Amino acid sequence: MAGLRDDLRLRAVALGAVVGAMWLLYIVDLVVPGGGSVIGHGIVPRTLAGLAGIPVAPLIHAGLQHLAANTVPLLILGGLVLLRGVREFFFVVLLSVLVAGAGTWLFGSGNAQHIGASGIVFGLFGYLVLRAAFDRRISSAVLALLVIVVYGVAMLRSLIPADGISWTAHFFGFLGGFSAARLRHPKSAITAEARYRSAASDYS
Repeated sequence: MAGLRDDLRLRAVALGAVVGAMWLLYIVDLVVPGGGSVIGHGIVPRTLAGLAGIPVAPLIHAGLQHLAANTVPLLILGGLVLLRGVREFFFVVLLSVLVAGAGTWLFGSGNAQHIGASGIVFGLFGYLVLRAAFDRRISSAVLALLVIVVYGVAMLRSLIPADGISWTAHFFGFLGGFSAARLRHPKSAITAEARYRSAASDYS
């Protein structure tokens, strides 16, 4: 029982650390004068300074509404990923940050500062939706269906380019989630492909 409590506490700490860092930075940026964020300007596409913004951009938000809009789905989707453990959660988050950041740096709107945790949110969404295709678990399929029902329409709508919204972070964050699902469960995917080929040969 104590081991279960410690495990749940660790998962809560992992999620709280990510969300808490966003809120702590927001408060610090409100207190410290000068405008902008104390940790930089986010991702400025195709600039050297923009590369340094890739790992910190998810922590920076333009205002309370922007921060809250990313916090709620991050808590929900992150909590669902954490059902399988802290290691899986951080694997998805880190890969989503890197893929979303690199994609935004390469293809994002120039002369703009791309900030916010939406790349992580879309990475978690993509991972939960696509994981079942690779691990072949019923629980993953049930979670995928639940996430699609709750968030599917809103997420797909956010992939459409719009003024003031970094759709590249959304798209490449989703791609990061797909990559995480594929890399996290390579053996399951290979086994499923082998079964498919074997079945196809039986009918040829």
